[in-house]
Amino acid sequence: MTSRLLTCAAAAVVAFMLATTPQPARADWLRAESERFIVYSDGGQRALRDYVQKLEIFDRVMQFRTGTAITTEPPRKMPIYLVGNRRGLTRVHPQSGANTMGTYFPTEEDIFAVAVRSDGSGGVSGDDILMHEYAHHFMLGNFPGSYPAWFVEGFAEYYMTADIDVRDRKVVLGKYNQNRAYWILSESWIPLDVLLTKRPGEVRSDSQQATYYPIAWLLTHWFVSDPARLEQLEDYLGRVARGEDSVPAMQAATGMNLRDLQAALRRYTRGRLVSRIISGQFPTSEIVITRLSPAADDLLLVNQRLKIGVPDEDREALGQEVARLAARHGDDPLALLAAGHAGLHFADKPAGERALQRLLEIEPNHIEALQFLAQERLRQAREADDDAQAQALRVQARDYLARAYAAGQNDYRTLMLLSELRRTQPGYPNENDLLTMGLALDRAPQLAAVRFPYADALVQTGDKEEAVAVLRPLANNPHGGSASTYANRLIAAIEAGQDLPQITEDADAPQISEPEAEPETPPESAPAPASE
Repeated sequence: MTSRLLTCAAAAVVAFMLATTPQPARADWLRAESERFIVYSDGGQRALRDYVQKLEIFDRVMQFRTGTAITTEPPRKMPIYLVGNRRGLTRVHPQSGANTMGTYFPTEEDIFAVAVRSDGSGGVSGDDILMHEYAHHFMLGNFPGSYPAWFVEGFAEYYMTADIDVRDRKVVLGKYNQNRAYWILSESWIPLDVLLTKRPGEVRSDSQQATYYPIAWLLTHWFVSDPARLEQLEDYLGRVARGEDSVPAMQAATGMNLRDLQAALRRYTRGRLVSRIISGQFPTSEIVITRLSPAADDLLLVNQRLKIGVPDEDREALGQEVARLAARHGDDPLALLAAGHAGLHFADKPAGERALQRLLEIEPNHIEALQFLAQERLRQAREADDDAQAQALRVQARDYLARAYAAGQNDYRTLMLLSELRRTQPGYPNENDLLTMGLALDRAPQLAAVRFPYADALVQTGDKEEAVAVLRPLANNPHGGSASTYANRLIAAIEAGQDLPQITEDADAPQISEPEAEPETPPESAPAPASE
């Protein structure tokens, strides 16, 4: 009895000591890497693995359905950040709308998405938004073209509702989102002539805004559900790509005026919506999951915020916050990267330089550190007092970029900076410059900042037709904003044989993509399309 009591007492003492002795910090963030994705999540490991497998299946389905060659190695893996609530989303993008559940960020420093993990509520969820935005990403990466805005959105809406069963390897395409179905069945529709000719941001009427995405989904669903109508869609898209106006192109392709087309769509909603089941074609992806360092809890999301641009009035405070958080983690690579990133961008540049140099002592081939230092040398060269000093700084930038290129040839940011370096040199643009920009476009077709200088270089070398082809996908981008407007101005100038207009600051800004704010929440029991 005494021996048992002593044993229990000893165990209690050990437990107390373990509880009161500082333990190594354990980060909440996990990183999962597969063939096509790098996904970060502060959720559970099993859920993360299933989610990445779901993404791989989703990508494979789109490759299969669009006739894209099925490959295992993309030019660039897509980074995605999954967060538990909107607080995580606003940590990256404080300006996100109140109903926003996910956002796609195509920026010069990174192309990534952030989404709130789905709660299964049935509305437009973070999963829906992520699938929607990845469909845009996939379209631009695999078959960019001069598509009308409604089809770009309809394509994304159609695929975002894919029901993916990871366990049984089964995918159902053609399902509907409850929120979208409500607006189709309970609201007056956007006129088809408006849908066919406007981007979402150009629509001003509340009711038309509420039904833009739902009717774009419905029209796409109607086309792809029938082989004959799918041929009509291909005919229509070909006509638009060749410069025909959208409304007459639609009428010619379908053989219907817009009134008859709307009536056909109304009838379609009252029938059975055709779903397609794809199964048995999805191998299990190799997924490697690692736990990030404790610095990720403090700095992973805020470091992404630094990449998308910070308003002038917030820069000083954010720089101080990053420096304070990074100081907690000493020589942790993420802490040094964030401190260097913030320091060089808008805080203490000498401190930022020291942090990045220290990071290179620890990891000599750290690509982002090399890029940030090269970018800083290029900035210093632009502001140099004399040509000799500027040239010495450009040589340093070139050396950093050579190291970055050797460490990761697929990195679009390195290619963009190499192109920027060359623009100040004699003989620009030459064949190698065009090759460099073409490789950057291949790896980052979503970026206006890649397309604009490439198109300009093509014009300078006399290839105006290819310059217009480079600009067309951006000109028709539903979320392109000022960049789309500027792309259209460039195309008009090229086709008219005029000098190219100067780029504006807002046209060169990141074209952050958030689907239009979800309309006011419909009733809990939204009507469903008949007989699905």
